[in-house]
Amino acid sequence: MHTWQAVILGLVEGITEYLPVSSTGHLIIASDLMGLGKAPGEKAALDAFNVVIQGGAILAVLGLYFPRFVQMFRGLLGRDPAGLRLFINVVIAFIPAAVVGLLSKAWIEAHLFSIGPVVAALIVGGVFMIVIDIVFIRRQRAAAAITAGAGGMDVDALTPGRALIIGLLQILSLWPGTSRSMMTISGGVMVGLRPAAAAEFSFLLGMPILVAATGFSLFKNLRESAKAGTPNLFEVVGYTPAIVGIVVAAVSAALAVRWLVGFLNRHGLTPFGIYRIALGVTLLALAMGGIVTVD
Repeated sequence: MHTWQAVILGLVEGITEYLPVSSTGHLIIASDLMGLGKAPGEKAALDAFNVVIQGGAILAVLGLYFPRFVQMFRGLLGRDPAGLRLFINVVIAFIPAAVVGLLSKAWIEAHLFSIGPVVAALIVGGVFMIVIDIVFIRRQRAAAAITAGAGGMDVDALTPGRALIIGLLQILSLWPGTSRSMMTISGGVMVGLRPAAAAEFSFLLGMPILVAATGFSLFKNLRESAKAGTPNLFEVVGYTPAIVGIVVAAVSAALAVRWLVGFLNRHGLTPFGIYRIALGVTLLALAMGGIVTVD
């Protein structure tokens, strides 16, 4: 992999990881348009690399929301009740998708990671977001206009029951193309969080998911390559491109997160829904033309 290709993949990952538009669909298009993963032995390394560069997205949220992580740590030490409640809510919301993901990972890879399911997830998800915007966010805005308040709850007001609902919705994000951010932000809005607060909780909830996925993918690749005596992902991709990809993903993710919070407050979810539908149609057209592949 050339360094410029790593830069592009880092940008794609960083910008789309926390936006409700599916990083999977974008990485598929970007990788195929650059001709990556075509040579023997490259596909597995590319797939692992596309997961490992999520480390950049992890660093971005860790830096931007460091006070929140300190608050949760203080809560675990018994020094911050609100931090403890937030930590418990994150754990509650994390468990459903983690359990189902471990049990169904092989089945999902065998049955859902193909062009039909990915395109369906993009388009149906887009329609879903538009509905959520109309039914929930616009209702919040109307209530806020009447009461002259902010409309919706902050993260600190989230209850364990509502956190569980968000966690159950996150299970649907295991379907490739659905977008974890889409489900968790939509779920947050559905249980009464303001769009910006729903995004914040989505970012915090994404940390254990991304850490687990990144760590597992890296460990699996290194273990299997060592066992088989074949090059690992860093040797196939190159150490410099791998590091560059992670750094670019971190910077672009930080900018995307900052932008998303303000955008959601002003415009809601409908623009993302429309974009997802357009992306799904584009991916289908490219696949039918033999330009990209999903396997």
